[in-house]
Amino acid sequence: MEKKELSMEVRLLLAFVLVGLILFLTPYFYKQPPPAPEAKVTPPVPAATQKSNAIPVPVTAPAASNTPAPPPAEVPGAIEAPEEKTFAIDTNYYHVEFDNRGAVIHRWQLKKFRNHDFGSKVPVPVDLVNAASLSKVPAPFSVAFKQDQHPSTDPNTRLFQVQRPDDLSVIFEFSDGHMDVKKSFKFLKDSYLVAVDSNVTQDGAPLPHSLSWRGGFGDETDNNAVTNQHALYYDTVNSKLNVKQVKEAKNGPASWAGQFSFAGLEDHYFAAVFMPEGRSLVELTAFSDNLPDAAGKDQARIGAAVGGEGSNSFTLFAGPKDYNLLGKIDPKLEALIDWSYVGVSLAFLGKPLFVMLAWTADHLTHNYGWAIVLVTVAINTVLFPLRLSQLKSSRKMQAIQPLIKQLNEKYKSLPLKDPRQAEKNQETMDLYKKHGINPLGGCLPMLIQLPILVAFYKVLAVMIELRGASWLWVHDLSQPETLAIRALPVILIVTQYLQSKMTPQPGVDPSQQRMMMLLMPVMMGYIFYFLSSGLVLYYLTSNLVGIAQQVILNRATPAPAPVEVKPASKKKK
Repeated sequence: MEKKELSMEVRLLLAFVLVGLILFLTPYFYKQPPPAPEAKVTPPVPAATQKSNAIPVPVTAPAASNTPAPPPAEVPGAIEAPEEKTFAIDTNYYHVEFDNRGAVIHRWQLKKFRNHDFGSKVPVPVDLVNAASLSKVPAPFSVAFKQDQHPSTDPNTRLFQVQRPDDLSVIFEFSDGHMDVKKSFKFLKDSYLVAVDSNVTQDGAPLPHSLSWRGGFGDETDNNAVTNQHALYYDTVNSKLNVKQVKEAKNGPASWAGQFSFAGLEDHYFAAVFMPEGRSLVELTAFSDNLPDAAGKDQARIGAAVGGEGSNSFTLFAGPKDYNLLGKIDPKLEALIDWSYVGVSLAFLGKPLFVMLAWTADHLTHNYGWAIVLVTVAINTVLFPLRLSQLKSSRKMQAIQPLIKQLNEKYKSLPLKDPRQAEKNQETMDLYKKHGINPLGGCLPMLIQLPILVAFYKVLAVMIELRGASWLWVHDLSQPETLAIRALPVILIVTQYLQSKMTPQPGVDPSQQRMMMLLMPVMMGYIFYFLSSGLVLYYLTSNLVGIAQQVILNRATPAPAPVEVKPASKKKK
Protein backbone atom coordinates (compact mmCIF):
# COMPACT_ATOMS: atom_id res chain seq x y z
CA MET A 1 0.00 0.00 0.00
CA GLU A 2 1.01 3.57 -0.57
CA LYS A 3 2.59 5.20 2.47
CA LYS A 4 1.39 8.77 2.89
CA GLU A 5 3.69 11.20 4.65
CA LEU A 6 2.29 13.53 7.26
CA SER A 7 2.17 17.17 6.24
CA MET A 8 3.90 19.91 8.18
CA GLU A 9 0.56 21.00 9.68
CA VAL A 10 -0.26 17.51 10.97
CA ARG A 11 3.23 17.16 12.41
CA LEU A 12 2.81 20.50 14.12
CA LEU A 13 -0.49 19.42 15.62
CA LEU A 14 1.17 16.30 16.99
CA ALA A 15 3.98 18.44 18.38
CA PHE A 16 1.42 20.72 20.00
CA VAL A 17 -0.14 17.70 21.71
CA LEU A 18 3.27 16.76 23.10
CA VAL A 19 3.83 20.33 24.26
CA GLY A 20 0.47 20.19 26.01
CA LEU A 21 1.48 16.99 27.77
CA ILE A 22 4.73 18.62 28.85
CA LEU A 23 2.75 21.64 30.10
CA PHE A 24 0.58 19.32 32.16
CA LEU A 25 3.25 16.99 33.55
CA THR A 26 6.29 19.16 34.21
CA PRO A 27 4.80 21.15 37.13
CA TYR A 28 4.90 17.85 39.10
CA PHE A 29 8.67 17.55 38.60
CA TYR A 30 9.80 21.17 38.54
CA LYS A 31 9.32 23.74 40.97
CA GLN A 32 6.74 26.23 40.12
CA PRO A 33 7.50 29.99 41.39
CA PRO A 34 7.02 33.07 44.64
CA PRO A 35 4.94 36.47 45.19
CA ALA A 36 5.81 39.89 46.60
CA PRO A 37 4.96 42.17 49.56
CA GLU A 38 2.74 45.27 49.71
CA ALA A 39 3.93 48.24 51.63
CA LYS A 40 7.46 49.18 52.38
CA VAL A 41 8.10 48.42 56.01
CA THR A 42 11.20 48.99 58.01
CA PRO A 43 12.30 45.81 59.73
CA PRO A 44 10.91 45.58 63.22
CA VAL A 45 14.34 44.75 64.58
CA PRO A 46 16.62 47.78 64.40
CA ALA A 47 20.35 47.65 64.15
CA ALA A 48 22.46 45.89 66.73
CA THR A 49 22.59 49.03 68.87
CA GLN A 50 18.80 48.91 69.39
CA LYS A 51 17.98 45.24 69.83
CA SER A 52 15.60 45.54 72.76
CA ASN A 53 14.50 41.89 72.46
CA ALA A 54 17.93 40.37 71.99
CA ILE A 55 19.60 38.73 74.97
CA PRO A 56 23.36 39.15 74.49
CA VAL A 57 25.79 36.41 75.32
CA PRO A 58 27.34 37.15 78.73
CA VAL A 59 30.78 38.75 78.40
CA THR A 60 33.29 40.17 80.84
CA ALA A 61 35.46 43.23 80.63
CA PRO A 62 38.94 42.71 79.14
CA ALA A 63 41.60 41.98 81.75
CA ALA A 64 45.31 42.74 81.89
CA SER A 65 47.70 40.22 80.41
CA ASN A 66 48.83 39.01 83.87
CA THR A 67 45.24 38.61 85.08
CA PRO A 68 43.75 35.11 84.95
CA ALA A 69 40.78 34.49 82.59
CA PRO A 70 37.44 35.46 84.14
CA PRO A 71 35.06 32.72 85.19
CA PRO A 72 32.05 31.89 83.01
CA ALA A 73 29.05 34.16 83.24
CA GLU A 74 26.56 33.35 85.95
CA VAL A 75 23.62 31.14 85.01
CA PRO A 76 20.26 32.09 86.50
CA GLY A 77 18.59 29.67 88.84
CA ALA A 78 15.61 27.56 87.84
CA ILE A 79 13.14 29.57 85.75
CA GLU A 80 9.98 27.70 84.75
CA ALA A 81 6.28 28.48 84.60
CA PRO A 82 4.01 26.65 87.04
CA GLU A 83 1.49 25.63 84.39
CA GLU A 84 0.97 25.41 80.65
CA LYS A 85 -0.80 28.32 78.99
CA THR A 86 -1.74 29.35 75.47
CA PHE A 87 -2.40 32.84 74.21
CA ALA A 88 -2.68 34.68 70.89
CA ILE A 89 -1.28 37.81 69.30
CA ASP A 90 -3.42 39.54 66.70
CA THR A 91 -2.36 42.10 64.13
CA ASN A 92 -4.18 43.33 61.06
CA TYR A 93 -2.43 40.56 59.11
CA TYR A 94 -1.92 37.72 61.61
CA HIS A 95 -3.59 35.57 64.21
CA VAL A 96 -0.74 33.72 65.95
CA GLU A 97 -1.31 31.26 68.79
CA PHE A 98 1.56 30.54 71.23
CA ASP A 99 2.10 27.76 73.74
CA ASN A 100 4.55 28.30 76.59
CA ARG A 101 5.44 24.58 76.58
CA GLY A 102 8.55 24.87 74.42
CA ALA A 103 7.74 28.51 73.57
CA VAL A 104 6.31 27.39 70.24
CA ILE A 105 3.52 28.32 67.83
CA HIS A 106 0.46 26.20 67.09
CA ARG A 107 -1.24 28.51 64.57
CA TRP A 108 -0.04 31.16 62.19
CA GLN A 109 -3.09 32.38 60.31
CA LEU A 110 -3.06 34.98 57.53
CA LYS A 111 -6.20 37.08 57.92
CA LYS A 112 -6.12 38.44 54.36
CA PHE A 113 -6.27 34.98 52.75
CA ARG A 114 -8.74 32.12 53.11
CA ASN A 115 -8.03 28.47 52.44
CA HIS A 116 -9.57 26.44 49.61
CA ASP A 117 -12.15 24.65 51.74
CA PHE A 118 -15.15 26.11 49.90
CA GLY A 119 -17.49 23.68 51.64
CA SER A 120 -17.09 25.68 54.84
CA LYS A 121 -19.85 28.24 55.38
CA VAL A 122 -17.49 30.51 57.32
CA PRO A 123 -14.30 31.59 55.50
CA VAL A 124 -11.29 29.98 57.19
CA PRO A 125 -8.00 31.93 57.05
CA VAL A 126 -4.93 30.21 55.66
CA ASP A 127 -2.91 28.59 58.45
CA LEU A 128 0.78 28.26 57.60
CA VAL A 129 1.16 25.60 60.32
CA ASN A 130 0.20 22.03 59.45
CA ALA A 131 -2.03 21.22 62.41
CA ALA A 132 -1.80 17.48 61.75
CA SER A 133 1.95 17.56 62.39
CA LEU A 134 1.83 19.02 65.92
CA SER A 135 1.36 15.63 67.57
CA LYS A 136 4.11 14.02 65.49
CA VAL A 137 7.03 16.46 65.29
CA PRO A 138 8.20 19.52 67.28
CA ALA A 139 6.01 22.57 66.75
CA PRO A 140 7.25 25.60 64.79
CA PHE A 141 10.00 27.62 66.51
CA SER A 142 11.18 24.68 68.56
CA VAL A 143 14.91 24.76 69.36
CA ALA A 144 16.98 22.37 67.23
CA PHE A 145 20.52 21.32 68.17
CA LYS A 146 23.20 19.57 66.18
CA GLN A 147 23.50 15.83 66.61
CA ASP A 148 26.85 16.08 68.41
CA GLN A 149 25.49 18.49 71.03
CA HIS A 150 24.14 17.15 74.29
CA PRO A 151 22.20 19.79 76.24
CA SER A 152 21.32 19.06 79.83
CA THR A 153 17.60 19.08 79.07
CA ASP A 154 15.17 19.33 76.17
CA PRO A 155 13.77 22.87 76.28
CA ASN A 156 11.01 21.97 73.80
CA THR A 157 9.20 20.02 76.54
CA ARG A 158 9.57 22.57 79.35
CA LEU A 159 7.25 25.35 80.49
CA PHE A 160 8.68 28.79 79.72
CA GLN A 161 7.92 31.88 81.73
CA VAL A 162 6.08 34.49 79.66
CA GLN A 163 6.54 38.25 79.68
CA ARG A 164 4.29 40.56 77.65
CA PRO A 165 5.91 44.01 77.32
CA ASP A 166 2.97 45.04 75.12
CA ASP A 167 0.14 43.54 73.09
CA LEU A 168 2.40 42.82 70.11
CA SER A 169 5.45 41.40 71.91
CA VAL A 170 6.28 38.32 73.94
CA ILE A 171 9.46 37.14 75.71
CA PHE A 172 9.93 33.52 76.79
CA GLU A 173 12.57 32.23 79.22
CA PHE A 174 13.45 28.87 80.74
CA SER A 175 16.40 27.76 82.87
CA ASP A 176 17.23 24.58 84.77
CA GLY A 177 20.30 26.06 86.44
CA HIS A 178 22.59 24.87 83.63
CA MET A 179 20.80 25.62 80.40
CA ASP A 180 19.25 29.02 79.87
CA VAL A 181 16.92 29.56 76.86
CA LYS A 182 15.32 32.83 75.81
CA LYS A 183 13.08 33.59 72.82
CA SER A 184 11.34 36.79 71.86
CA PHE A 185 8.84 37.83 69.17
CA LYS A 186 7.91 41.39 68.27
CA PHE A 187 5.10 42.03 65.78
CA LEU A 188 3.93 45.17 64.00
CA LYS A 189 0.28 46.06 63.57
CA ASP A 190 0.39 46.46 59.78
CA SER A 191 3.29 44.37 58.55
CA TYR A 192 4.25 40.87 57.49
CA LEU A 193 7.59 41.33 59.28
CA VAL A 194 8.35 40.00 62.76
CA ALA A 195 11.46 40.41 64.92
CA VAL A 196 12.54 36.99 66.21
CA ASP A 197 15.44 36.48 68.63
CA SER A 198 16.74 33.39 70.42
CA ASN A 199 19.57 32.85 72.89
CA VAL A 200 20.77 29.57 74.43
CA THR A 201 23.63 29.05 76.90
CA GLN A 202 24.93 25.92 78.63
CA ASP A 203 26.69 26.65 81.90
CA GLY A 204 27.17 30.21 80.72
CA ALA A 205 28.69 29.31 77.33
CA PRO A 206 26.81 30.03 74.10
CA LEU A 207 25.18 26.89 72.70
CA PRO A 208 24.70 26.93 68.90
CA HIS A 209 21.11 26.18 67.88
CA SER A 210 18.47 26.85 65.25
CA LEU A 211 14.76 27.56 65.21
CA SER A 212 12.84 24.86 63.38
CA TRP A 213 9.56 24.65 61.44
CA ARG A 214 8.79 21.00 60.65
CA GLY A 215 5.96 18.85 59.32
CA GLY A 216 5.10 20.93 56.27
CA PHE A 217 4.36 24.57 55.58
CA GLY A 218 1.68 26.63 53.91
CA ASP A 219 -1.87 26.12 52.68
CA GLU A 220 -2.70 22.45 53.16
CA THR A 221 -5.96 22.84 51.16
CA ASP A 222 -4.12 23.87 47.99
CA ASN A 223 -3.88 21.50 45.03
CA ASN A 224 -0.63 19.49 45.18
CA ALA A 225 0.16 21.12 48.52
CA VAL A 226 2.92 18.67 49.41
CA THR A 227 4.78 18.88 46.10
CA ASN A 228 4.75 22.69 46.21
CA GLN A 229 6.49 22.89 49.62
CA HIS A 230 10.26 23.43 49.67
CA ALA A 231 13.13 24.60 51.85
CA LEU A 232 15.25 27.35 50.35
CA TYR A 233 18.03 29.87 50.87
CA TYR A 234 19.37 32.83 48.90
CA ASP A 235 23.14 32.65 48.42
CA THR A 236 24.38 36.24 48.62
CA VAL A 237 27.78 35.41 47.09
CA ASN A 238 26.31 33.87 43.92
CA SER A 239 23.09 35.93 43.93
CA LYS A 240 21.10 32.74 43.49
CA LEU A 241 18.04 31.20 45.09
CA ASN A 242 18.60 27.54 45.99
CA VAL A 243 15.51 25.39 46.41
CA LYS A 244 15.70 22.09 48.31
CA GLN A 245 13.22 19.23 47.88
CA VAL A 246 12.10 16.96 50.70
CA LYS A 247 13.94 14.01 49.09
CA GLU A 248 17.28 15.69 49.86
CA ALA A 249 16.69 14.93 53.55
CA LYS A 250 15.30 11.40 53.11
CA ASN A 251 18.42 9.85 54.71
CA GLY A 252 18.49 12.31 57.60
CA PRO A 253 18.71 16.06 58.12
CA ALA A 254 20.74 17.86 55.43
CA SER A 255 22.47 21.17 56.18
CA TRP A 256 23.88 24.08 54.17
CA ALA A 257 25.74 27.06 55.57
CA GLY A 258 26.97 30.27 54.00
CA GLN A 259 26.31 33.93 53.48
CA PHE A 260 22.55 33.80 53.04
CA SER A 261 20.33 36.85 52.62
CA PHE A 262 17.39 34.75 53.75
CA ALA A 263 16.48 31.11 54.38
CA GLY A 264 13.30 29.26 55.23
CA LEU A 265 10.28 27.57 53.66
CA GLU A 266 7.80 28.15 50.86
CA ASP A 267 4.75 26.67 49.21
CA HIS A 268 2.90 27.72 46.05
CA TYR A 269 1.77 31.16 47.22
CA PHE A 270 3.33 31.76 50.67
CA ALA A 271 6.75 31.85 52.29
CA ALA A 272 8.34 32.08 55.74
CA VAL A 273 11.95 33.23 55.46
CA PHE A 274 14.40 34.39 58.12
CA MET A 275 16.56 37.41 57.24
CA PRO A 276 19.61 37.62 59.54
CA GLU A 277 20.31 40.79 61.49
CA GLY A 278 23.93 41.85 61.96
CA ARG A 279 25.55 38.63 60.76
CA SER A 280 26.64 37.05 57.51
CA LEU A 281 26.81 33.30 58.14
CA VAL A 282 23.56 31.34 58.39
CA GLU A 283 22.88 27.62 58.52
CA LEU A 284 19.80 25.96 56.99
CA THR A 285 18.88 22.38 57.90
CA ALA A 286 16.19 20.51 55.94
CA PHE A 287 14.09 17.72 57.48
CA SER A 288 11.93 14.99 56.02
CA ASP A 289 9.14 13.89 58.36
CA ASN A 290 6.78 11.05 57.45
CA LEU A 291 3.26 12.06 58.38
CA PRO A 292 -0.05 10.37 57.50
CA ASP A 293 -2.16 12.02 54.80
CA ALA A 294 -5.97 12.14 54.67
CA ALA A 295 -6.04 8.47 53.60
CA GLY A 296 -3.75 7.45 56.49
CA LYS A 297 -0.76 6.80 54.24
CA ASP A 298 2.63 8.14 55.34
CA GLN A 299 3.91 10.99 53.23
CA ALA A 300 7.24 12.82 53.46
CA ARG A 301 6.81 16.44 54.54
CA ILE A 302 9.46 19.15 54.30
CA GLY A 303 10.77 21.01 57.32
CA ALA A 304 13.59 23.47 57.98
CA ALA A 305 15.63 24.95 60.81
CA VAL A 306 17.49 28.27 60.50
CA GLY A 307 20.19 29.67 62.78
CA GLY A 308 23.47 28.11 63.80
CA GLU A 309 24.73 30.47 66.53
CA GLY A 310 24.35 30.69 70.29
CA SER A 311 22.43 33.95 69.75
CA ASN A 312 20.24 34.34 66.65
CA SER A 313 18.51 37.53 65.61
CA PHE A 314 16.24 37.56 62.55
CA THR A 315 13.62 39.57 60.78
CA LEU A 316 11.02 37.02 59.75
CA PHE A 317 8.81 37.48 56.69
CA ALA A 318 5.80 35.16 56.83
CA GLY A 319 3.22 35.97 54.22
CA PRO A 320 2.18 36.02 50.56
CA LYS A 321 4.63 35.82 47.68
CA ASP A 322 3.33 39.09 46.29
CA TYR A 323 5.72 40.53 43.70
CA ASN A 324 5.20 44.19 44.61
CA LEU A 325 5.32 43.56 48.36
CA LEU A 326 8.51 41.48 48.26
CA GLY A 327 10.38 44.08 46.22
CA LYS A 328 9.57 46.81 48.73
CA ILE A 329 10.89 44.76 51.66
CA ASP A 330 14.05 43.55 49.93
CA PRO A 331 14.66 43.24 46.16
CA LYS A 332 16.33 39.88 46.78
CA LEU A 333 13.00 38.51 47.99
CA GLU A 334 11.67 38.90 44.43
CA ALA A 335 13.59 35.71 43.66
CA LEU A 336 10.84 33.86 45.53
CA ILE A 337 8.70 34.31 42.40
CA ASP A 338 9.90 31.86 39.78
CA TRP A 339 9.40 33.13 36.22
CA SER A 340 11.17 30.13 34.69
CA TYR A 341 9.65 27.08 33.04
CA VAL A 342 11.68 23.86 32.88
CA GLY A 343 14.79 25.87 33.64
CA VAL A 344 14.18 28.51 30.94
CA SER A 345 13.57 32.04 32.19
CA LEU A 346 10.40 33.63 30.82
CA ALA A 347 10.72 36.85 32.80
CA PHE A 348 11.02 38.92 29.61
CA LEU A 349 7.46 37.83 28.72
CA GLY A 350 6.05 37.03 32.14
CA LYS A 351 6.67 40.36 33.84
CA PRO A 352 5.03 42.48 31.08
CA LEU A 353 2.03 40.11 31.07
CA PHE A 354 1.85 40.39 34.86
CA VAL A 355 1.86 44.20 34.65
CA MET A 356 -0.81 44.15 31.92
CA LEU A 357 -3.11 41.89 33.91
CA ALA A 358 -2.68 43.81 37.16
CA TRP A 359 -3.24 47.19 35.47
CA THR A 360 -6.33 45.95 33.59
CA ALA A 361 -7.86 44.49 36.75
CA ASP A 362 -7.10 47.58 38.85
CA HIS A 363 -8.14 50.28 36.37
CA LEU A 364 -10.64 48.74 33.94
CA THR A 365 -12.42 45.55 34.94
CA HIS A 366 -11.91 45.37 38.73
CA ASN A 367 -12.09 41.62 38.22
CA TYR A 368 -9.23 39.33 37.25
CA GLY A 369 -11.45 37.02 35.20
CA TRP A 370 -12.50 39.80 32.87
CA ALA A 371 -8.93 41.13 32.93
CA ILE A 372 -7.75 37.77 31.55
CA VAL A 373 -10.39 38.01 28.82
CA LEU A 374 -9.41 41.56 27.80
CA VAL A 375 -5.67 40.90 27.82
CA THR A 376 -6.18 37.71 25.80
CA VAL A 377 -8.23 39.61 23.20
CA ALA A 378 -5.50 42.26 23.03
CA ILE A 379 -2.74 39.66 22.57
CA ASN A 380 -4.66 37.87 19.82
CA THR A 381 -5.33 41.19 18.10
CA VAL A 382 -1.63 41.97 18.08
CA LEU A 383 -0.91 38.49 16.70
CA PHE A 384 -3.61 38.79 14.02
CA PRO A 385 -1.06 39.52 11.22
CA LEU A 386 0.60 36.20 12.05
CA ARG A 387 -2.74 34.42 11.75
CA LEU A 388 -3.32 36.15 8.41
CA SER A 389 0.11 35.06 7.21
CA GLN A 390 -0.65 31.52 8.33
CA LEU A 391 -3.96 31.51 6.43
CA LYS A 392 -2.36 32.86 3.22
CA SER A 393 0.26 30.15 3.38
CA SER A 394 -2.44 27.51 3.92
CA ARG A 395 -4.42 28.87 0.94
CA LYS A 396 -1.40 28.64 -1.33
CA MET A 397 -0.76 25.11 -0.14
CA GLN A 398 -4.39 24.26 -0.93
CA ALA A 399 -4.00 25.56 -4.47
CA ILE A 400 -1.02 23.35 -5.35
CA GLN A 401 -2.32 20.18 -3.70
CA PRO A 402 -3.07 18.60 -7.10
CA LEU A 403 0.58 19.14 -8.06
CA ILE A 404 1.76 17.70 -4.74
CA LYS A 405 -0.49 14.70 -5.30
CA GLN A 406 0.90 14.21 -8.80
CA LEU A 407 4.44 14.38 -7.42
CA ASN A 408 3.63 11.78 -4.77
CA GLU A 409 2.15 9.52 -7.42
CA LYS A 410 5.35 9.82 -9.43
CA TYR A 411 7.47 8.56 -6.52
CA LYS A 412 4.87 6.41 -4.73
CA SER A 413 6.78 3.14 -5.11
CA LEU A 414 10.07 4.65 -3.96
CA PRO A 415 11.52 3.18 -0.73
CA LEU A 416 12.32 5.69 2.02
CA LYS A 417 16.05 4.94 1.89
CA ASP A 418 16.23 5.19 -1.89
CA PRO A 419 18.71 7.89 -3.00
CA ARG A 420 16.07 9.19 -5.42
CA GLN A 421 14.15 10.53 -2.39
CA ALA A 422 16.50 13.51 -2.66
CA GLU A 423 15.13 14.15 -6.15
CA LYS A 424 11.58 14.11 -4.80
CA ASN A 425 12.46 16.57 -2.06
CA GLN A 426 14.19 18.85 -4.53
CA GLU A 427 11.19 18.81 -6.89
CA THR A 428 8.91 19.59 -3.95
CA MET A 429 11.05 22.57 -2.93
CA ASP A 430 11.16 23.79 -6.54
CA LEU A 431 7.38 23.58 -6.63
CA TYR A 432 7.11 25.65 -3.45
CA LYS A 433 9.56 28.21 -4.83
CA LYS A 434 7.73 28.49 -8.16
CA HIS A 435 4.43 29.31 -6.44
CA GLY A 436 5.99 31.54 -3.75
CA ILE A 437 5.27 29.27 -0.81
CA ASN A 438 7.29 29.16 2.39
CA PRO A 439 7.04 25.57 3.73
CA LEU A 440 7.26 26.91 7.29
CA GLY A 441 4.81 29.74 6.67
CA GLY A 442 1.98 27.89 8.39
CA CYS A 443 4.12 26.68 11.32
CA LEU A 444 6.07 29.76 12.39
CA PRO A 445 3.03 31.80 13.53
CA MET A 446 1.94 28.96 15.80
CA LEU A 447 5.45 28.49 17.15
CA ILE A 448 5.70 32.21 17.92
CA GLN A 449 2.50 32.03 19.96
CA LEU A 450 3.69 29.05 22.01
CA PRO A 451 6.11 31.00 24.29
CA ILE A 452 3.30 33.46 25.01
CA LEU A 453 1.04 30.58 26.04
CA VAL A 454 3.72 29.16 28.36
CA ALA A 455 4.50 32.63 29.77
CA PHE A 456 0.81 33.22 30.42
CA TYR A 457 0.70 29.85 32.15
CA LYS A 458 3.54 30.90 34.46
CA VAL A 459 1.99 34.30 35.19
CA LEU A 460 -1.36 32.78 36.10
CA ALA A 461 0.43 30.15 38.20
CA VAL A 462 2.44 32.61 40.32
CA MET A 463 0.06 35.58 40.62
CA ILE A 464 -1.27 35.47 44.14
CA GLU A 465 -3.82 38.09 43.04
CA LEU A 466 -5.68 35.26 41.28
CA ARG A 467 -5.84 33.21 44.46
CA GLY A 468 -9.43 33.48 45.65
CA ALA A 469 -10.39 35.77 42.74
CA SER A 470 -13.85 34.82 41.45
CA TRP A 471 -15.38 35.14 37.98
CA LEU A 472 -19.01 34.33 37.22
CA TRP A 473 -19.48 30.77 38.54
CA VAL A 474 -15.75 30.21 39.21
CA HIS A 475 -14.86 30.55 42.90
CA ASP A 476 -11.09 30.71 42.50
CA LEU A 477 -9.22 31.40 39.27
CA SER A 478 -6.05 29.82 40.67
CA GLN A 479 -7.81 26.44 41.08
CA PRO A 480 -9.85 24.12 38.87
CA GLU A 481 -13.61 24.66 38.93
CA THR A 482 -15.57 23.18 41.81
CA LEU A 483 -18.52 22.07 39.65
CA ALA A 484 -19.18 18.34 39.33
CA ILE A 485 -18.54 18.72 35.59
CA ARG A 486 -16.17 21.58 34.89
CA ALA A 487 -17.82 23.85 32.37
CA LEU A 488 -14.83 25.79 31.03
CA PRO A 489 -12.89 22.72 29.80
CA VAL A 490 -16.07 21.35 28.17
CA ILE A 491 -16.66 24.63 26.33
CA LEU A 492 -12.98 24.64 25.38
CA ILE A 493 -13.40 21.23 23.68
CA VAL A 494 -16.30 22.56 21.61
CA THR A 495 -14.45 25.70 20.54
CA GLN A 496 -11.31 23.69 19.74
CA TYR A 497 -13.38 21.44 17.47
CA LEU A 498 -15.02 24.38 15.69
CA GLN A 499 -11.70 26.12 15.18
CA SER A 500 -10.12 22.94 13.77
CA LYS A 501 -13.05 22.48 11.40
CA MET A 502 -12.83 26.05 10.13
CA THR A 503 -9.05 26.11 9.67
CA PRO A 504 -7.76 24.94 6.26
CA GLN A 505 -5.55 21.86 6.47
CA PRO A 506 -4.06 21.38 3.01
CA GLY A 507 -2.45 18.09 2.14
CA VAL A 508 -4.05 16.19 5.02
CA ASP A 509 -5.72 12.91 4.23
CA PRO A 510 -9.49 13.25 4.89
CA SER A 511 -9.51 10.33 7.32
CA GLN A 512 -6.54 11.77 9.19
CA GLN A 513 -8.19 15.17 9.22
CA ARG A 514 -11.36 13.78 10.78
CA MET A 515 -9.34 11.89 13.37
CA MET A 516 -7.29 14.95 14.32
CA MET A 517 -10.41 17.09 14.40
CA LEU A 518 -11.79 14.85 17.14
CA LEU A 519 -8.58 13.84 18.88
CA MET A 520 -7.05 17.27 19.35
CA PRO A 521 -10.03 18.88 21.15
CA VAL A 522 -10.39 15.88 23.47
CA MET A 523 -6.68 15.90 24.26
CA MET A 524 -6.64 19.64 24.97
CA GLY A 525 -9.80 19.37 27.05
CA TYR A 526 -8.27 16.59 29.15
CA ILE A 527 -5.06 18.55 29.70
CA PHE A 528 -6.85 21.73 30.73
CA TYR A 529 -9.42 19.89 32.84
CA PHE A 530 -6.90 19.69 35.70
CA LEU A 531 -5.34 23.13 35.31
CA SER A 532 -6.35 26.40 36.95
CA SER A 533 -9.56 28.07 35.80
CA GLY A 534 -7.62 31.22 34.92
CA LEU A 535 -5.47 29.35 32.40
CA VAL A 536 -8.50 27.55 30.92
CA LEU A 537 -10.26 30.91 30.60
CA TYR A 538 -7.25 32.31 28.75
CA TYR A 539 -7.09 29.44 26.27
CA LEU A 540 -10.87 29.37 25.80
CA THR A 541 -10.88 33.10 25.06
CA SER A 542 -8.05 32.57 22.57
CA ASN A 543 -10.17 29.95 20.80
CA LEU A 544 -13.21 32.23 20.65
CA VAL A 545 -11.15 35.11 19.26
CA GLY A 546 -9.52 32.69 16.81
CA ILE A 547 -12.93 31.51 15.59
CA ALA A 548 -14.07 35.10 15.03
CA GLN A 549 -10.85 35.94 13.18
CA GLN A 550 -11.11 32.78 11.09
CA VAL A 551 -14.66 33.69 10.01
CA ILE A 552 -13.45 37.11 8.89
CA LEU A 553 -10.43 35.65 7.08
CA ASN A 554 -12.42 32.92 5.33
CA ARG A 555 -14.84 35.52 3.96
CA ALA A 556 -12.17 38.05 3.05
CA THR A 557 -9.76 35.56 1.47
CA PRO A 558 -11.71 32.80 -0.29
CA ALA A 559 -9.87 29.65 -1.21
CA PRO A 560 -8.02 29.98 -4.55
CA ALA A 561 -8.84 27.70 -7.45
CA PRO A 562 -6.66 24.61 -7.55
CA VAL A 563 -3.75 24.70 -9.96
CA GLU A 564 -4.52 22.83 -13.18
CA VAL A 565 -2.55 19.63 -13.48
CA LYS A 566 -1.23 18.65 -16.86
CA PRO A 567 -1.29 14.92 -17.50
CA ALA A 568 2.12 13.35 -17.58
CA SER A 569 3.29 12.72 -21.14
CA LYS A 570 3.78 9.10 -22.09
CA LYS A 571 7.26 8.12 -23.13
CA LYS A 572 7.67 6.72 -26.67
CA LYS A 573 9.05 3.24 -27.00
